[in-house]
Amino acid sequence: MPNPHSKAPANHEGPYYVDTDCIDCCGCREIAPRHFGFDEDTGLSYVMRQPETAEEKEIVNEAMNHCPTESIGNDGEEEG
Repeated sequence: MPNPHSKAPANHEGPYYVDTDCIDCCGCREIAPRHFGFDEDTGLSYVMRQPETAEEKEIVNEAMNHCPTESIGNDGEEEG
């Protein structure tokens, strides 16, 4: 379960985030490259662009559901 108290520092402000349990498997960046980036300073993936449309939220939610460490969260916003 993602930890909202341990968000990666580079996350763009908004409901979606990556926490510091990220192992940088690259999965989120492969699924949603327009929304996730890599922070070389921390070695963590992060949300670089919050989704705005239903289609974008669907893609980010897919990345969230495929995260092996469950490090992607959305602060309780409804998925989809």
